[in-house]
Amino acid sequence: MYALPTTATSPQWRVIGIGIAGLITVAALAAAHGWRMPILLGLGGLLGLVLYHTAFGFTAAYRRMIINRETAAVRAQLILIAAATLLFAPVLAEGRGFGIEAYSANAPVGMQVLIGAFMFGLGMQLGNGCGSGTLFTLGGGSTRMIATVVFFCAGSFWASLDMQWWNATPRLGTFVLGKEIGWSGAVVAQLVVFAALWWGLRRWGRDEEAPAAPFNWAHLLTGGWPFLWGALALALLSWLSLMIAGHPWSITWAFSLWGAKIAQLFGWSADGVWFWTGGYPEYALNHPILEDTVSVMDIGIVLGALIAAGLAGRFAPATRLPWRSLAAAVIGGLLMGYGARIAFGCNIGAFVSGVASTSLHGWLWIVAALGGTWLGIRFRPWFGLSNP
Repeated sequence: MYALPTTATSPQWRVIGIGIAGLITVAALAAAHGWRMPILLGLGGLLGLVLYHTAFGFTAAYRRMIINRETAAVRAQLILIAAATLLFAPVLAEGRGFGIEAYSANAPVGMQVLIGAFMFGLGMQLGNGCGSGTLFTLGGGSTRMIATVVFFCAGSFWASLDMQWWNATPRLGTFVLGKEIGWSGAVVAQLVVFAALWWGLRRWGRDEEAPAAPFNWAHLLTGGWPFLWGALALALLSWLSLMIAGHPWSITWAFSLWGAKIAQLFGWSADGVWFWTGGYPEYALNHPILEDTVSVMDIGIVLGALIAAGLAGRFAPATRLPWRSLAAAVIGGLLMGYGARIAFGCNIGAFVSGVASTSLHGWLWIVAALGGTWLGIRFRPWFGLSNP
């Protein structure tokens, strides 16, 4: 199930050129921080292109599932995570990528994940985008998403100031099935769960089967990819992130970092702030953005989506925004930013990468996020946002 372009469009060469020039410029600057950075930038660019051409989002997918029982996009997410689980397991079992240590995306199962994911689910319905969705729609020309991303960063930075308090809330600890029962057993267990969920959603859903469209090589550039293509491509690219960056695909850590660096420009000091004292957060705060792997990949996603929009001939930013829609973007961005930080990630870093790493916090995250999504759907009309 996917939407092919309904009208023939011509590539927007100026937009494509700006995107390519941006990638080249950032790659040249990032190269000063090691060989991995330009590669990760390009990897982010491919992620942006795949996300845009597949329209592989989470926000609308959950909304359509809840309202219309359309499950095709959610079932594609299950395929994405199942494929990533198969790819991740050998790497995480060995603990090595391409000449670098590889770490799973794991976090404690606790109250902060439950509350943070609920906030995120609510926020993404108001912000009209998820962690990955905000970036690829921003690159695709959504001016509304500028406000969402700005306040996403603000909310994420705000949450970082409260992390010491959140870390003292009730928790059960970190549970990674691969370490608890062995990686082979964990993979089999998760695949059984994915298969059951896929089958259950297929039976429960009311998806209208679209007629198979004839294959056209032009769609590789103009978009309208089947969800299956997107799921498998995103799984492969996430695996490459694990192999090259040493961690699975992540998005929202960069928003915390960007928010903190902007705050520094206005005189904020990290002295005595628990989250920013010691470890990688302190290191990243005191070093250039292009030395941070997540930041580099996020920039790549935006530029890759920009190129994809130009190839599809659909880069057309709106110049006016209704005030209610703008208010929803601001509130949604704050909720997503705060929620993602305290829940150790968003739909990508906590859910996709967490579950693919066999961490139980990822499963808790999606349950809580769906609860927030349900509430967000009911708030959307207040802000002039349509459902589904």
